[in-house]
Amino acid sequence: MNPALSFVAPSPVSVAPARPAAVGAPMRASYVEMSGGSARRRLLAVGVIGLHVLLLWGMSQLQDVRRTVARVAPVVVRLIAPAEPPKPMPPVAAPLPALQVPAQTLIEPPLIAIAAAPAPSLVVAALPPPPPAPAVVQAAPTPAIPVVAPPPVPAIKQIPAGAVRYLREPRMTVPLMSKRLHESGIVHLRVVVDARGLPREITLAKSSGFARLDEQALQDMRSARFVPQTENGQPVEWEVITPMSYEFDR
Repeated sequence: MNPALSFVAPSPVSVAPARPAAVGAPMRASYVEMSGGSARRRLLAVGVIGLHVLLLWGMSQLQDVRRTVARVAPVVVRLIAPAEPPKPMPPVAAPLPALQVPAQTLIEPPLIAIAAAPAPSLVVAALPPPPPAPAVVQAAPTPAIPVVAPPPVPAIKQIPAGAVRYLREPRMTVPLMSKRLHESGIVHLRVVVDARGLPREITLAKSSGFARLDEQALQDMRSARFVPQTENGQPVEWEVITPMSYEFDR
């Protein structure tokens, strides 16, 4: 919208009625009239020039405002969905030919004569005679089987520790940790020796107080070999409780 521009024309200068001039001054009155007319024309020209300047300034400001509005105005982007392709028309089914239904011929079923069944005759079955009672036969008495007691297990011959003779004495090995900890003591072992002089069973009879020494004594006794013991000229098994001393110099 163009700004409204207004221009107020200068009001005409009121001229006081000329006084009757003196008879001797006609030239001064005509000079004053000429100077007053040139001033009005000059004012009118200045007003016209100012009006043009205002119009030019207003047009330049209007163009600047349009540029500013064009820069600031937001850009609106609208997405237009693509047009949906036309759906294909379903194929028109071809009309089925009319089927001619053959005429049905009714066949009457033949008449079948059914003879009446004769009345069943009652048959009385004779019960078989009861079987004879079985005769009671007394079984012969079973002879008693004598119970044979198992033979008593022969007792293992006990040998004192002083009467034991070795073919190979057991090795005496003190564990390294026992040496470091200064462990010492006497381990009593129960040894069962077979007829060949080999240790068949070795158990702990009395501990030395240190489990490490007890385990070492059991292992050392397995390496021993004994002189066989005889009874009535026959080698027999025997057992002995023998001590094994694990001492060391302090």
